[in-house]
Amino acid sequence: MSKPLEVTITVGTSFSIGGNFAEPDLKKPVGERSIYCDGNGLDFMLDRFSAHNISASFFIETAQHCYFGDEPMGRVVDKIQKAGQDTQLMVHPCWYYYDKENYFSQNDSCVDRPYEELKEIIKRSLENFVKLTGKKPQVFRAGNCQVDRQLYKILHELEIPMSSSVGLGMYIAEGKEFLLYNGRLKINDVMEVPLCTYQDKDVMGRYPTKTLQISSCSWREMQCVLKKARKIGIENVVLLTQPFDYIKKKDMSYREITVNRVNQLRLEKLCSFIDEHDQDFVSVDFEEKTETWKDIEQEDIKKFRIPSRYRNGRKIENFINDKFWNF
Repeated sequence: MSKPLEVTITVGTSFSIGGNFAEPDLKKPVGERSIYCDGNGLDFMLDRFSAHNISASFFIETAQHCYFGDEPMGRVVDKIQKAGQDTQLMVHPCWYYYDKENYFSQNDSCVDRPYEELKEIIKRSLENFVKLTGKKPQVFRAGNCQVDRQLYKILHELEIPMSSSVGLGMYIAEGKEFLLYNGRLKINDVMEVPLCTYQDKDVMGRYPTKTLQISSCSWREMQCVLKKARKIGIENVVLLTQPFDYIKKKDMSYREITVNRVNQLRLEKLCSFIDEHDQDFVSVDFEEKTETWKDIEQEDIKKFRIPSRYRNGRKIENFINDKFWNF
């Protein structure tokens, strides 16, 4: 019997700029509310993971300490760790704009920055991560999945052995080594474990890429991806979600929010599916797989396509969910 497909749910755990850059006099960054979401964000996720024995990796954004200090994200990390879930490092460089001692722009990309500047940003974020979690990260994620070769060189110098930053449906980096749909590949001595990306057929007969995310992929689509990945021999699938995926908000300030029932049901069905089909699928986090994954590359199966009917169903479902507040 073949091994179960390993499914890694990754959670981007970050506070929100809240529209402050666009309207600095009217709006402020949003801290814990953007993660807790009145109980419908982080608490909902941890409850579902616990109920279905799911191990997930929470990528903790630590540059936000420039605005909020350590305590707010420290409380979030404490809750995640007490729930027995994995924590790894994520960086959104834009938060260093709030650094009162040094000037940094509002640029939120890790791409095409001066070498010493980017290294300083990641080094300081790493140090803050250690302070918050009590451990050194084994895996890095770039905000918005924006990467280049220089970033991996810096990660290697800072002794971070792995990255999970490539998501072709979100950002396509310069260089053919970054055209990763799945699998694992070493880039500048750092093992990249990309978010799962697949193709479907649009009405023009083209095959656009789609990165696997709770917020934008229907459950039927996710189920098809998982089953096909196992059938064609992919060993591991990485997918993305965030705590705010499970609410709808009126504006960037999070003043008025309601439950996103569609996305909550997607997570519940995913967790239940993995739990109930443990002969074929198993949840794994980066902490438990680091020793295995950091040195062993895995073939990237690029032509990974699903039927167009799933694309059509997803677009209808997402349109209705976005259009109607109480759907």
